[in-house]
Amino acid sequence: MPRPGGVPAARVLEIESPSEIAKELARTDSDPEGVGIMTRKARIYPIRLDGVSLKAAPLLKQELLAVGGDSAHARGVADHSVSTTRVVTLATWAQYRRVIEKLRRQPFGLAALGDEIDRALTAYRSDRPRMLKGLHRSVALGSHPLVMGVLNVTPDSFSDGGRYAAPDAALRRAEEMVAEGAAVLDVGAESTRPGAREVSDTAEWARLEPVLRRLAVQSPVPISVDTRHPTVAVRALDAGADLINDVGGLRDPMMRKVAARTGAPFVVMHMRGTPETMQGQTGYADLRGEVYRDLAEATETALREGVHREALLVDPGLGFGKTAEQNLDLLAHLGEFRSLGFPVVIGASRKSFLGAALNNAPVGKRMEAGLAAAVLAAWEGAQIVRTHDVLPTVRALRLTEAVRSAPRGAPAGPEGDRDDE
Repeated sequence: MPRPGGVPAARVLEIESPSEIAKELARTDSDPEGVGIMTRKARIYPIRLDGVSLKAAPLLKQELLAVGGDSAHARGVADHSVSTTRVVTLATWAQYRRVIEKLRRQPFGLAALGDEIDRALTAYRSDRPRMLKGLHRSVALGSHPLVMGVLNVTPDSFSDGGRYAAPDAALRRAEEMVAEGAAVLDVGAESTRPGAREVSDTAEWARLEPVLRRLAVQSPVPISVDTRHPTVAVRALDAGADLINDVGGLRDPMMRKVAARTGAPFVVMHMRGTPETMQGQTGYADLRGEVYRDLAEATETALREGVHREALLVDPGLGFGKTAEQNLDLLAHLGEFRSLGFPVVIGASRKSFLGAALNNAPVGKRMEAGLAAAVLAAWEGAQIVRTHDVLPTVRALRLTEAVRSAPRGAPAGPEGDRDDE
């Protein structure tokens, strides 16, 4: 509606995805070919590069400026008072395509920078479906966020205090979670709460084996085993588990050998130290940058040692060596981790940072915050959400996906689609 005086009312559009941008441009009745061209110009992608050389940084800026983009680097590049610089580039998809091709013909490491920008941007934008091929059961990723149901068979779990330590109780809960919509079951037999002491692999397997062997026979969905012990991982996969959720982040060379030899999928989670020591290691100069770098190094090491790319998933490790504020920061910027090129797994359910946000609410009163965290994670691109509260999370994510995939501007149905009056 025009404002007084006939001035059209201006509206800032809340659109980010290329498909939404294209739909909005098409509503102008612009030429379809023009819509395709303009769609590629409509969103700026900030990309960060660390450790860029003094020769490369100004040349990179020059090439970006030539196509209408830009970049920022350290002031010390001009007088060589720094040895390398962090760079943040700003450009549209179309501008990056032009720059990347030019960089690939340049010296001073610019060709490699072009390849890295291309890799990260393509990974970030990709939403291609793929199969997570477990050793015995598989599940499709990419069409919508999946729920991984947590099944603790420990006597000292922070969340349920040994409620499912008995095999019969654990199996009943597993059956319930599948009925509630869990696409993956994650079984853990060692508590990794802050301050928890490590249990022996023998003790862990004694807790896990009676549950896993029966669950492997009856579960229609993939079974993940949450362990940091290579010997337990091997036994679990042999007993019918499909994938391993490694809170140790594949830092153990023996665990990497298990991943390479078996071909099983592995979740690579970020954690400093061990559960017993991690909360004393929360000093980050650059939280997201350091977590991202650690996951990049862990996955690259695994790939070099024979682990298949399609077998890896990443988890920034909320609650593992991070303060409450740091966990919120990671959750708010979870989409950045899509740039690694692996499916992102997130686990916020019932963790203490949720309680801190709710005036120190106890574990049993954190479900609403956990649902909010799951929705935020899914909106940021997490493909698997790990939770104790399966049914509410499945329902919350169903609405999240309905909103994301709903046709924009669709007319109401014949009855106005209103059932709230």
